[in-house]
Amino acid sequence: MGPGAASSVEDLRVSTDTQMNGGQTTAGEVAVLELKGLCKSFGGLQATRSVSLRIMPGDRKAIIGPNGAGKTTLFNLITGIYPVTSGQVLLFGQDVTTWPSHRRTALGMARTFQVTSLFPGLTVLNNVLLAIKGLRPTKFVMWRFLSSYKDVYDKAHHLLEQVGFLDRKDIQVRNLSHGEQRQLEIVLGLASDPKILLLDEPAAGLSSGESTEMTEFLMKLDPKLAILLIEHDMDVVFDVADEISVLHFGEILERGAPEAIKKSKRVQEIYLGTE
Repeated sequence: MGPGAASSVEDLRVSTDTQMNGGQTTAGEVAVLELKGLCKSFGGLQATRSVSLRIMPGDRKAIIGPNGAGKTTLFNLITGIYPVTSGQVLLFGQDVTTWPSHRRTALGMARTFQVTSLFPGLTVLNNVLLAIKGLRPTKFVMWRFLSSYKDVYDKAHHLLEQVGFLDRKDIQVRNLSHGEQRQLEIVLGLASDPKILLLDEPAAGLSSGESTEMTEFLMKLDPKLAILLIEHDMDVVFDVADEISVLHFGEILERGAPEAIKKSKRVQEIYLGTE
């Protein structure tokens, strides 16, 4: 990343700070993320159909739906992996619809994926250190000891302490349980100091006990952090989310509080199953 790119990242962070702290708008007045009529077509296939969603700071919202409903496609539109066919993506009131993923990350968005992308031969701490350093304009220098990067170490320790992982900092990632690796993936997502975190099936492949631990882990995260969650594990969704949107054939079929979604006959028919 060159000097111009580094300056651009800093400008974006300053812009976000202004919006969140004392600019013309405040966090209480502007949505962290807003989708307006978001559509995506792949040839003749319409993967998402006029999806609209508004997320405020501290919101915990979930998107559920059967396989093929368009959930991951929607995340790819939000994060800039796929171009939008029509509609808008707004971050902190800014139209980022045509922005690349790295600019959205700099503005305050982070995402995890269904498949972990950790370094199994490195320790938990070193994985976090690399995640933090990889987001900065300056890079590691081969002839400097890692311990000389005090600010990076302090931040890594703070992140691990915040989520209760500090006692595992010297363990190689390959020796963690699958559930712990999924949790660590979220810690790496927090390295960019996001204001909104998009979680793509964090409980995928977990046992029931590990899913319970994941729920507890998510509920310990900073309450100011907005979370948008895609998940098939309904226990995790109902415990973590305060609002659930049901996606079906690319469009929002129903939206409401967990209890209302549980009782919805339409949702039961297309997703949760009926007796």
